[in-house]
Amino acid sequence: MTLEQEIIDLCRTARRAAPALARASTDAKNDALRAGAAALRSRQTELLAANAIDVAAATGSPPAFIDRLTLTASRIEAMAAGLEQVADLPDPVGEVITQWTRPNGLEIRQVRVPLGVIGIIYESRPNVTADAAALCLKSGNAVVLRGGSEAFRTNCLIADVLSEAASAIPPGCLALVRTTDREAVRALLRQSDFIDVIIPRGGEELIRAITETSRIPVIQHFSGVCQLYVDRAADLAMAERLCMNAKVQRPGVCNAIENLLVHREVAARFLPAMAARLEAAGVELRGCPETCRLVPTARPASEADWSTEYLDLVLSVKIVASIDEAIAFIRRYGSGLADAIVTTDQAAADRFTGDVDSAAVFVNASTRFTDGFEFGFGAEIGISTNRLHARGPMGLRELTTYKYVVRGDGQVRG
Repeated sequence: MTLEQEIIDLCRTARRAAPALARASTDAKNDALRAGAAALRSRQTELLAANAIDVAAATGSPPAFIDRLTLTASRIEAMAAGLEQVADLPDPVGEVITQWTRPNGLEIRQVRVPLGVIGIIYESRPNVTADAAALCLKSGNAVVLRGGSEAFRTNCLIADVLSEAASAIPPGCLALVRTTDREAVRALLRQSDFIDVIIPRGGEELIRAITETSRIPVIQHFSGVCQLYVDRAADLAMAERLCMNAKVQRPGVCNAIENLLVHREVAARFLPAMAARLEAAGVELRGCPETCRLVPTARPASEADWSTEYLDLVLSVKIVASIDEAIAFIRRYGSGLADAIVTTDQAAADRFTGDVDSAAVFVNASTRFTDGFEFGFGAEIGISTNRLHARGPMGLRELTTYKYVVRGDGQVRG
């Protein structure tokens, strides 16, 4: 059997299974999720062993890449807890979004329904396998997963563990492409008869390639060039805490900041101490000329630096003359994923949230909260920078569409 035929068969099976999953009861779906969480915990040793082989094969890769690839006991527990949290969330399928009655007596309801079959193509992070499976199952969608070759063994085992635990769910609803051949991705993107939407998770190069190649609609997340702006009215101690968290806590993720913007009126008081803390944590600073005068250890930033998603311990710093300049900077260089302001001035906060058009805009909080789990979604399928059909962290509701259910008593149109 050819690789193309294998992909077709996998997708066809998912399409056939999708209607049964769409009709599955909330209790059946929740039982499958809780069984999956218990199975992940009970098979922790196997998961860590499989992951260790994947990590060893990636020796020599950048530290941020290794971090995304690596499973630990705490990360397995987080995956299991994520499944349980998804089980505890309201089931979106069948939810009545709105309803009304027309003058002719027709009763119209807008009702949530699953998207159908979702294809997810992702890199590095094996936890995506569990998160995606959980969210798709609860939202009634069959899913075809294609993880990166670097996490192949880990992904296969996670998929097996969850499939075996979810015995009450129709077989074929959770499918994993079990080959590292890159042609499998191209074959998957041709299956418009079976797959309703593609959600890619990975670097900008991967997402652009998928968008340009796919015959199936793609929900995009190109990059995470996020900014933290320290306003003239900022609580500077708070600003230090937020900057450290947003850059250092986990630099290899899309919701970490890549640019720090500081109002000129507070730069001399804020930047030297902030730079010392960042550099002590291993952060390389790249700054505008004013920044380099205040922080001599900073390297001069290039034009390209302002729009670069480092995914590493590198931070570009720019001093701005006003909130207007900060907003203009974000519009020019940001990717529309997440941006934050630190300020005690309510008018400045309102201006920032009104004029910064990103998927998530924060006031006095870290951009690292741009995350489905932190938003209370249980987990996320990804973070969309699209305007259609979903934007920001994508949880259960973002994996549904709707239909109109219209009830009458014999009405005909004149």
